[in-house]
Amino acid sequence: MFQWVVPPAPSRPQGGGRRRFGDREVLAAIIFVATTGCTWRQLPPLFGSSGPTAHRRFTEWTAARVWAKPHRVILDELGSRGDLDWSRCAIDSVNMRALKGELTGPNPVDWGKKGLKIHLITERTGLPLSIGISGANLHDSQALKPLVRVTPPIRSRRGPRRRRPAKLHADKGYDYDDLRRWLRGRGIRHRIARRAIESSTRLGRHRSTIERTMSWLADCRRLHRRYERKAEHFLGFTAIACSLICYRRLTK
Repeated sequence: MFQWVVPPAPSRPQGGGRRRFGDREVLAAIIFVATTGCTWRQLPPLFGSSGPTAHRRFTEWTAARVWAKPHRVILDELGSRGDLDWSRCAIDSVNMRALKGELTGPNPVDWGKKGLKIHLITERTGLPLSIGISGANLHDSQALKPLVRVTPPIRSRRGPRRRRPAKLHADKGYDYDDLRRWLRGRGIRHRIARRAIESSTRLGRHRSTIERTMSWLADCRRLHRRYERKAEHFLGFTAIACSLICYRRLTK
């Protein structure tokens, strides 16, 4: 499957040069870095690919927008099997520390230290459908529209591809009338907790589902703290984590 989404290797018309490491070996090395949180230089040689080589290939594939494609391919396969439940989706975000880089900001819940947010939409069982990142000082409500818009059209067991949930659950951070009107205009019912009226815990198991997904993201230790200068590199690791979550469901 991965061979379908990686760009072709650059050719050398003049010939010569070292043998290029295989895509499979390099992918295994990148996933090892993502899941263990080790640095590129700490990468053990057992993968048949050196750390600098894996880092260069990761940068090359990130520039080619590769990492979102396996996630979408796996979602398509899950959708064709009927394993995606669009009846009740949820949206939320999680804060992460950031040492440097683009799309960072002072974290209002961490003494103003530099950080970022991972925003995501999950389907009813917790599989991530759409992800995005922003500075930690961006209000959650500003991420709702972009996340809904970038949700890819995913295959269904019967009928056309689907990209809109039947109902979207959210906490008080999304309690704005314009967001409710926008969702209704797109044919999406909503269940958003109201500030000073009801508790976010009233969302019940639908909120706990997306919180469980955030704990699954934490299994990717490279996401615990951001070391990458470029935002697209951290987003690439986030997409890898989402692909692994969906792949585990696919192989059950």
